[in-house]
Order: sequence, then C-alpha cells, then structure tokens
Amino acid sequence: MTKIDTSRPETVLPTPSHTVGPFYGHALPFPGGGDIAPAGHPDTIALQGYVYDGEGNPLPDAFVELWGADPDGRVPQVDGSMRRDPSTGGFLGRNGVEFTGWGRIQTDANGHWSARTLRPGARGDSAPYLSVCVFARGLLVHLYTRIYLPGDDAALAADPLLERLDPARRATLIATDGPLGIYRFDIRLQGEGETVFLEFR
Repeated sequence: MTKIDTSRPETVLPTPSHTVGPFYGHALPFPGGGDIAPAGHPDTIALQGYVYDGEGNPLPDAFVELWGADPDGRVPQVDGSMRRDPSTGGFLGRNGVEFTGWGRIQTDANGHWSARTLRPGARGDSAPYLSVCVFARGLLVHLYTRIYLPGDDAALAADPLLERLDPARRATLIATDGPLGIYRFDIRLQGEGETVFLEFR
C-alpha cells in the first residue's frame, strides 16, 4: 500500500512495512503437547533442544511439531492428541493410552523445547526418524526436516535421504546422545550449521 502526500500530489511515499505476528501463542499450544508417549511405556525416549535464528540467538516463540511411527514402524491412525470436552470445549488432555505419534511444543523463554515420544521403527528403506515441522518468526512458510536417532550406523549409512547429503550436512539431521539417554536435536534456521530442510513437491 502506498500513501499519497496530498500537499505534493506528484510525490508517492511508501508505507512502512511491518511483520504481523507471529500469533502462535494463541490457540495453538496445548497442555501436554510434548507428552506423546503413553505414560509408562517401555519404549519412551526423551528429545530436547533449541531453535536458533540465523544469528545464533534462541527463539522463544517458535513451535516444533513432531510426527513419528510407532516402534513397529506403523504410522498411527488414531485420534486423541487434543481431545476437547464436547460440552465446554475445554481441553481434556491426551487419553494416556493411545499413541497418536503427533505432538506440538512451543519453545520456552530460552528457545528450548522438549518432548517424550516412542522410539520409531524403520519404515521401508529409511532409517528410523521423526518428521519435524518448524514454525517461527520471520518464516513465511513453515519448514520441514527430520530427526534421525543415533545408534544404528548401518541403517543411517543406507538411508536414501542421508546418503545424498554431504557428511557435514547429514550431521544436522542426526540427534546426539545426551545425559541419561536423552537425545538432543537443535534446529538452526540459517547460518553456520543450518539444519537441512526438506521441500515437498
């Protein structure tokens, strides 16, 4: 949109630009969004990390969505991640039994996210992985990537996506082992060590 200076009709001044949003904090987060694994399930793993912008600063208002197969490599086909009370519309929480494979986590004030899910099984020729979608300020379109888990070097070496990448870039898709068996996966939107993002056509 442009603004016309009526005192000088021949002069057209540009309207200052601005970014609207992000409004992710309204209606999208839900309690227990990162508690994907049913309570007490023996195959539960913990994932955590940070989302960083191009200057290496953590983003306190990003969203990380995870989708994953169950330990047998099957994609869950059940509802139950965001159950609502039919009479009040209030959030009921997960039912604690069904594994939907899906979760949504908002980064905290330090740009940190964490989730509990089930270790995914392999599907087809791919090594086991979790699909990731990232929403963050400055992104006009959300970004897709994957989290591969360490531990099976042969499967990682044979993965059709990973084998097409330069080794340094491949490492941005593989989580690292942390203390107490917690996996760490940082997402870097730009710059040095930028995470490999996928484009679907």
